Amino acid sequence: QVQLVESGGGLVQAGGSLRLSCATSGRTFSRSAMGWFRQAPGKEREFVTAITWSGGTYYADSVKGRFTISRDNAKNTVYLQMNSLKPEDTAVYYCAAASRFSSITTTPGLYDYWGQGTQVTVSS
Repeated sequence: QVQLVESGGGLVQAGGSLRLSCATSGRTFSRSAMGWFRQAPGKEREFVTAITWSGGTYYADSVKGRFTISRDNAKNTVYLQMNSLKPEDTAVYYCAAASRFSSITTTPGLYDYWGQGTQVTVSS
């Protein structure tokens, strides 16, 4: 059974930092693109960042310079370091795997495995 399990969410004050982890199991995604998405209440799920199997990265403009995605294929884990957090970053954050793609994709529909999400709340 394939699983993506996010952890590391929580409540933080504006300007603070959090590090999310996404542990995968059940199959290897070492050759797949991995991404983070988020969804705020009443809004559609939006792309945050993605990483290729070789470490290439891409970020949404709203998080560029503040968030960093990384992966450790040996540990089957993807990370999202979030710094300088803002109240508008409040959302449920989802990890996703695009098993058919090794390059960056920002389209949620092209990701075929998803985690259950972890809540990030940034207070002002």
